[in-house]
Amino acid sequence: MIDLTVDPKGLENAVRRARERGVVIPTLAQMIDPSKIPASVVQKLRGVGLWDVDPVNLFRINWHNEPVEKGGGFGAPNFIELPPELTGVEARVVAMVGKWFPTGAHKVGAAFGCLVPRLVTGQFDPTTHKAVWPSTGNYCRGGAYDSALLGCESIAILPAGMSRERFAWLEKVAGEVIKTPGTESNVKEIFDKCWELRKSGQALTIFNQFEEMGNYLWHHEVTGRAMAEVAERLLGPRGKMAGLAVTTGSAGTIASGDYLKKRFPGAKIAASEAAECPTLLRNGFGEHRIEGIGDKHVPWIHNVRNTDMVMAIQDEAALSMIRLFNEPEGKRHLASRGVSPEVIERLPLIGISGAANILSAIKMAKWYELGRESVVMTVLTDSIDMYRSRLEEMRQTRGEFLALHAAVAHERWVLGAGTDLIEELTYPDRKRVHNLKYYTWVEQQGRTHEEIQALWSEDTWASVPAQAGELDRLIDEFNARTGLAAH
Repeated sequence: MIDLTVDPKGLENAVRRARERGVVIPTLAQMIDPSKIPASVVQKLRGVGLWDVDPVNLFRINWHNEPVEKGGGFGAPNFIELPPELTGVEARVVAMVGKWFPTGAHKVGAAFGCLVPRLVTGQFDPTTHKAVWPSTGNYCRGGAYDSALLGCESIAILPAGMSRERFAWLEKVAGEVIKTPGTESNVKEIFDKCWELRKSGQALTIFNQFEEMGNYLWHHEVTGRAMAEVAERLLGPRGKMAGLAVTTGSAGTIASGDYLKKRFPGAKIAASEAAECPTLLRNGFGEHRIEGIGDKHVPWIHNVRNTDMVMAIQDEAALSMIRLFNEPEGKRHLASRGVSPEVIERLPLIGISGAANILSAIKMAKWYELGRESVVMTVLTDSIDMYRSRLEEMRQTRGEFLALHAAVAHERWVLGAGTDLIEELTYPDRKRVHNLKYYTWVEQQGRTHEEIQALWSEDTWASVPAQAGELDRLIDEFNARTGLAAH
């Protein structure tokens, strides 16, 4: 469970800092249903840009933001449905859109979920502690953003090989940026840097997204409910919620599948990863280029007991897809195959991991032979805005993307996606994947044998969402103490 024990001194300092910075914290209930956000806040947002480092933007940490760069209000959750002409499957592939969060990625929500429980209990004192955000990309950007709103020092940690767009923005917002060796696969190097910082004697709070149950809670309650809202709108009288397919990353987003299973009995959860580093699928290792998903370990917060299948996506598939979706010849090819101009115009909402997620949904649909009545949900963590430098690199190294390349990319990697690199998990299979947590979390990161045994219990995963009401109560009390509670 999330530790909600109050530290009175730290809480006093946190309240004072929030009052000084004009910070009002939204509740989970308001993130789930923005109609509960006070009219005064909605009015303030009309003059604020989506990426502005302004405390009122905390209320934009939800899936319901109007898809505009500045001044937007709230509406239905943002999503895109990809048609059979593009996907090659009859099932309805529906992807939640992360671009319209502050920082351009939904990971700012995960960062909020990790930070706020510590803030409103006083366990994190923004007047004395540095906030440390270990990440393979978007999460540390969200953490640095949240830290800037509180006026506290932050340290962003991410691999040196990530796209330059991430670093350019971080250097303006984060107090310190630490580049660790490697790329997406080098999560242990990030953890090693955290241990080095712990031993430095600095006053730090490390918000490790891979083990913080606040990450799980935020996605279960906010992302899961937004997905359910979209699904209920799309499903007709014969409609079926088939399930969720996502690359695991920190395993925060996949928590939304736990919520979907409660809402739609019979739904499945597919956990996807890079074929070049098949840790879940093959107990394997390696290096890959699907930026931001991280691997070579099983995250502490991944509810493996509730995962129905694991699968892998090849690097080249995801990289070819972002060229198909963004290069002029790619767009012309898709138009020739019957994809509507409206869908083509929205394809830049898909980043590299988003492309991998779409392929995961397609593979899931093919595995279960899903028809038009079925909806498969997935997520677009960020957009091509985070990877335009990667497009340019491919132009430089591979040459121009011609009509032939577009046809091959679509036929080979999207329409030709098969049911290889998939394993449907039995109970012992799930226990095998769960047991892999031991080597990272007990042997390396200081967790105990008793904790990992408890993590296999269904009761553990039921207890975390049950804390949502208590967390909202603490948030309301915190806002009342600052004297800034919005009305």
